[in-house]
Order: sequence, then structure tokens, then C-alpha cells
Amino acid sequence: MKKKLKKISQKILLSGIDTANGATYKVAEEIFKKLGIKYKIINNAPNGVNINENCGSTHIEKIAKYVVDNKLNLGIAYDGDGDRCLAVDEKGNMIDGDIILAIFSKYLKESEKLSNNTFVATVMSNLGLSKFAKENGIELKQTKVGDRYVLEKMIEAGYNLGGEQSGHIILLDYNPTGDGILTSLLLIVIMLKNKEKLSNLSKIIKIYPQVLINAKVNSKMKYKYEENEEIKKAIQDLENEFSGNGRVLIRASGTESLVRVMIEGEEQKYIEKKARELADLIEEKLA
Repeated sequence: MKKKLKKISQKILLSGIDTANGATYKVAEEIFKKLGIKYKIINNAPNGVNINENCGSTHIEKIAKYVVDNKLNLGIAYDGDGDRCLAVDEKGNMIDGDIILAIFSKYLKESEKLSNNTFVATVMSNLGLSKFAKENGIELKQTKVGDRYVLEKMIEAGYNLGGEQSGHIILLDYNPTGDGILTSLLLIVIMLKNKEKLSNLSKIIKIYPQVLINAKVNSKMKYKYEENEEIKKAIQDLENEFSGNGRVLIRASGTESLVRVMIEGEEQKYIEKKARELADLIEEKLA
């Protein structure tokens, strides 16, 4: 990675970096300087209490505006502890973990470096990621929500790429955990080697609108949604209606009296309506 960046550092694009007043505030700047990467940096003045405060990957709109206002080529946003990285393209559009996984898996496959031609994501990854994998002849394995489950699957089966929509990307050839700086550097390598803007690279995947609604239920009933015939029928009817162009995912919260209803589809307003109807049904039946 270091050699690749040094070779192309003179052609480097202008990056915006948001370190979320956190763990990467100093080391990110040092690495970018050492590699000759041109950059502008914001939210790099931690005071002990301002970590993640209206900045970083949890407030991606900050770096998006900064990139557009300063006419930068891309923006990079880390989270407070530095294990996650999200990006924005030159137009200020968010590049989330699913898009990053698509870009990385395609690059690694073309470089013959994608272990077992497979990458790992969670069940919360966008439907577009699954469609991207099929269209590009790549295997996608999905796990329960949580980077620990992604890593377990990677180690168990010998895969070298995995991650979450949140930007927690694991590149096992380099590191056994998420590393936001590493993620951003590989993204820059791919942009430069392909001589492509990030907005063009991201076109390889279609991200479907996604709605998440929490249904408030009786704590003793939250795992019963799989047994209720009316709920099961409503889910099946909706999946049949989507015919592969939508998805319904229901899961109980591990800590709260909630059942999470996630629906993906092609029309935002329609899936919002259907998610609300399904959440209302779950609340009624599991009260």
C-alpha cells in the first residue's frame, strides 16, 4: 500500500479530511504528509469532550459541504476511534460502507487479490450490494449485524475483505480490525490507478432506498414475530410483490423492547408507507 501511494503521490487529488476530533486527528495528517497526499483537514482539535460532536462519519454532511465549498476531489470522514471511514465524492454525495465494499471487491478481483472471490457483509447491507456481487461474478456472504461476526466469518473461511454499511471495513491482508485511515488510502489508490472520479467509481452499484422503523412491543413478545401468521403473511406478500427488487428484514433488538422493520425498494415513499404499515401490525400483534 505504501509503495503504491508513493509511486502515484505526485498525481494525487486534493482530499478533505474530517478526523472527528478523535483518535486520527494527528496520525492521519502525518500519514498524508509523508505520502505526499494533498489535503485539507477539519475537526482535528480535540479538547477531551468534542469527539464526534457534529463532525466525522456520524455527521457526514459537514465534510460534504466542505468538499463542495472548497472544490475538492473527495472527502474522507473518520469516526472518533478511527476504525470507520465514510467518504463523499466531488459532488458531496455520500459513499457509504456498502459502496466502498463494492469498489474494493471489484478492484481486488481485477487484481486477482480477492480471496476465494468472496467478501463479507452483514444482513443490513443494501440490496444493491447483493445485486452488484451477482452481476460481477463475486460471492457475497452475509452475517448477523456486528463487525465481530464479519471478522469471524472472514477468519473461518479465509476471506480477506469484509465490512459494514457504517464504514467499518476490514482488510484482513493488512489488519484484523477496521482501520479508517487504511480504508481511505486504498480508496485513493483505486481512484488514482483507475484515473476515475469517485462519483464515477460509485456508479458500479445501485443503492436502493432503505427505511428502518422501530416497532414498540412487549419485551416478552419481541421474538414472537416469526411465529405470528399474520405478520409472516404480510412479509411474504410484500416480498412477492417486490419480485427481487425489494427486501424485507425484521429483527428483534437485543437490548430494547423493539422489533426493527427494515424495507428496501425502488420508491422511497412507497417503502416508507409499507414499513409503517408492517410496524403497526407488529405493534398490534405483539403488544
